[in-house]
Formats: sequence, C-alpha cells, structure tokens
Amino acid sequence: MEEICCGLNIGQDVPNFKMETYEPSKGDFGEISLETLKSNKKWTILFFYPADFTFVCATEFAALAEQYDQFKNLGAEVITVSTDTKFTHLAWQGAEGMLKGVKYPMGADPTGRVSRLFGVYDEETGLALRGTFIISPDGKLFNSEVNFYNIGRNVDELMRKFKANLYVSSHPEEACPAKWKEEGDKTLKPSAQMVGKVYEALEGSYGGEDIISK
Repeated sequence: MEEICCGLNIGQDVPNFKMETYEPSKGDFGEISLETLKSNKKWTILFFYPADFTFVCATEFAALAEQYDQFKNLGAEVITVSTDTKFTHLAWQGAEGMLKGVKYPMGADPTGRVSRLFGVYDEETGLALRGTFIISPDGKLFNSEVNFYNIGRNVDELMRKFKANLYVSSHPEEACPAKWKEEGDKTLKPSAQMVGKVYEALEGSYGGEDIISK
C-alpha cells in the first residue's frame, strides 16, 4: 500500500485498507476493512468528503441516506470517509438534523492514509476532496469520480453507475449507453457491425439483434 502515492487506476486491484468507524445504526464505534467486505462478497462504495460540520457535505449525506437501503439490497456497503475522528463523526451525526436518517458507517481517516491511497488527500488543507469510488467484490476499482470542495455529488447518478457496474459485471459483452438507468433498458454489443450504426441500434431501426440487447 505504501508504494501507491498518487491514487489508484481503474481496473487495478485495491490494496487492503481498514478504518475505525462510527456506526449510526448501532450508536457505537466499529472497524471496517476491504478484506472483510471482499470475504462477504460485497461491493464497496467509498464516499470521501472534506469535513464534518460543513455544509455541502450535510446535503450529500441526506441524499445518500435516502438510497442507502437500496444500495444495501443490491449488495453494496457504502462508507463515508473524512479525515475527522470517529468521535467527531458521532458528534456531527447527533447534532445535524440532515444526518438523522444516516445508517451507513462513517469511516475515520485522521492520518489521511486511505485518502492518499485513492488520490483525494489535499496536502495543503489536510482534507479529502469529494471522491467516490466503486470497488467490485473481488477488489477491483471499477469507477472513480473526484469533485472539488464546493461541488456536491448527485446520488441518483451514483446509483445509476452502480447498477450499470452490476449489470456489465454479469454481461461483460454488453455496454451501457449514456441514458441507461435500469436492467431492461437498451444496451449495446460492440462489434464491427455497430461501427457508425449506434444511432440505428438505439433507435431500433438497424434490425441487428447481435448489436443490441433489450
């Protein structure tokens, strides 16, 4: 893990990491590790954010809480991560009304070790940028997104990307186009026959079942 200084690449195996957590669902502290999540065949979604007791972060937490049960039902564990301690997590979750519905584990990374691993640690501030990472059950990094401090993330889009990853992981010969939302939506089957024919495939006027899946 110490050999990786500037963030992981898509498709790379993620080294094991572990963090202390505050677990709002239990009202207690805990610990979480990638090794444990992999052994339980869980997808891992890491949701880095700058700091507790801040503003855009509270809105993101509320949006994430609204869809947490769906992430869980689809086989993912969501972990929010900042460089705050687990004690600060407890205090913020108890004080901020927008966090009342939070049940997901809140990871504490006060040394910045995990934030550095994923390339979101800001050395000038000691804070993490708004990084979101989707890790497959076998530990590969499938998706990454990094925003600056003042740009909140869209959890609906995170859910769409997670569902797309679920789909293509079991249908590797297919690809999800930009407006794909749910299983059952049209997908593409890249091939020589599709070159220059994406419009026809998506509009259903090509007639080639080998290049499109419904």
